[in-house]
Amino acid sequence: MRMTIRLTPLLSNERAAFIHDLQEAFAVAFVAEYGEQAADCISAYEIETSLDADGAAAFHIEENGQKVGGVVLVIDEETRHNKLDLLFIKPSAHGRGIGTRVWKLIESTYPDTLVWETVTPYFEKRNIHFYVNKCGFSIVEFITPWHRTGYEMLESTPGKDYFFRFMKKMP
Repeated sequence: MRMTIRLTPLLSNERAAFIHDLQEAFAVAFVAEYGEQAADCISAYEIETSLDADGAAAFHIEENGQKVGGVVLVIDEETRHNKLDLLFIKPSAHGRGIGTRVWKLIESTYPDTLVWETVTPYFEKRNIHFYVNKCGFSIVEFITPWHRTGYEMLESTPGKDYFFRFMKKMP
């Protein structure tokens, strides 16, 4: 049986749970790379900043009515150069193809997009595989302490010194 995937808008009274779920999902790779840490791998402040950005559109990812993840997009209707700011699937829902189906849904929801862009830490091998091999993004930049080009990560960002930047030009 094929599971139905939907994006439902994040309501203001759901932000705390959304932030918690995102932090929990991001922690999986972070803990595998760095071990248990006292602080969250991504701060609530960083997530709030993303949620409050100009053009931000935040959604729950639902599979058959159950919340299994979330996404924050930044949509620029003028340039049509849009960003995938945050995407997470709850660890209990990994491996079911939800992320790939969500990405296809996002592309069909924003058909006027010329370019999608996102970043992910170097240690997020699962993300790198997902963006390149499943979604068709290309790695266009390796952000390091010696090569920043406008991408400054907050001090609390996990692996803040080494990120890949991905881009997908739409047909």
